[in-house]
Amino acid sequence: MSSIPLREPAATRADCLDHADLFELAREAVQFTLPLYEMARMFSATCPRIDAAGRFAGASPESPQRWANAWLHSRELLGPQHRRVVTPNNDTLYSSAWLDLRGGPLVIRVPAMPARYYVLGLLDMYTNPFGYIGSRTTGSEAGAFFLHGPAWRGEVPAGMRALACPTDTVWLIGRILVDGEADLAAAIALQDRFEIERAAGSPEQVPTRVPAGLQPQERPGDAARFAEVVNRALADHPPPREALAHVARFRACGIGADCVGEALDAAQADALTRAIAQLTRELTGAPPQALGGGWALPVDVRETFGNDYHERAQVALSYIGALGVEEAMYITADCDAEGAPLDGNAAYVLRFAPGQAPQVGAFWSLTAYARATCMLAENAIGRYSLGDRTHGLRLDDDGGLRIAVSAREPVDPVLRCNWLPAPAERFYLALRLYVPEEAHLAGRYVYPPIERQPD
Repeated sequence: MSSIPLREPAATRADCLDHADLFELAREAVQFTLPLYEMARMFSATCPRIDAAGRFAGASPESPQRWANAWLHSRELLGPQHRRVVTPNNDTLYSSAWLDLRGGPLVIRVPAMPARYYVLGLLDMYTNPFGYIGSRTTGSEAGAFFLHGPAWRGEVPAGMRALACPTDTVWLIGRILVDGEADLAAAIALQDRFEIERAAGSPEQVPTRVPAGLQPQERPGDAARFAEVVNRALADHPPPREALAHVARFRACGIGADCVGEALDAAQADALTRAIAQLTRELTGAPPQALGGGWALPVDVRETFGNDYHERAQVALSYIGALGVEEAMYITADCDAEGAPLDGNAAYVLRFAPGQAPQVGAFWSLTAYARATCMLAENAIGRYSLGDRTHGLRLDDDGGLRIAVSAREPVDPVLRCNWLPAPAERFYLALRLYVPEEAHLAGRYVYPPIERQPD
């Protein structure tokens, strides 16, 4: 059911646009605001209901209240038993927090991590990965980072590094590298030393109770509900100055900060309904950037999408939370070098030539996922990723590295050591490159073709 009633069309609201023009404007409006809708949904899904003291933010578990400015940590490496996160990595622990800067600046404190990669990535409400705290950008020493919203003016405390945030709500997504189960306790101890606190002089404390505007299972579809969510988000998180004139045009189809609380008329509701359906279908079906050999790059953004609203919407719908490519590249494959779908009942080999393993400043890993579920699958040797930290890999005589991917254990003794088990069904691969070097960023690196082996 629509949460805002519809009313009869009024010519003044549509600015005399004809049916086709109103639909095209609605497409632009949905494309621009879809990231706001998806971020609102992710807030509801990933912002904790319970704080560290065991208190619910609301009166019950079903309450829409959440705890902002509070950490949510994963405490184990994700495996086949974990079914909440699609395409999970098996290399790092996750830490997450939704930061509410409306009550004043926040201070993020991190411990020293001299021999361990970590990153706390920051996304604004438009899904731009605008900033980072971590090994690549701020180093491995302990530090205090002063985060403030776009309207804040003041002095940054001595000894703190300031990070200006484009919106007053920020999603912080952290990853800490773990070198297998034996290293897990040490990584958890570092998570426990992450801190969020109010800057001196701020009246509000942390964590902070904040209402969620959506339920996690809600998907864009109902025009009135979509308009209700994104109009409130536009009011709370104004777009950048250079986009204001572009967004002002959306008023005619019922989208805008000044439309909060207003009902859609029938023409607006029809245009938005069709635009949502068409765009979400197009965006989820859009092929990623082909790299050759079966590989593709789904996300290619640095600190901001700029005015590429189409790519921004596509990433928000299918890859929300992805870091910028300077921090991490996610190279994927669901076909072999000949274009045939990957199937675990067949056998594949990919070979990095001598000296041509992925060139990274942190680490790389390769993981296989069942296509039907986007999850890891159980295998006999308990190996769910393979990369430059995997013990026991064997090089060829010339120094090259062959990796076998299949459901069945390889016969070749070298490939048995270098085997990444795959599900015995359709699957896809993810090659993660953390802190990729210039050859990858500039598109010069040649990825090894995924070659199906004779039966």
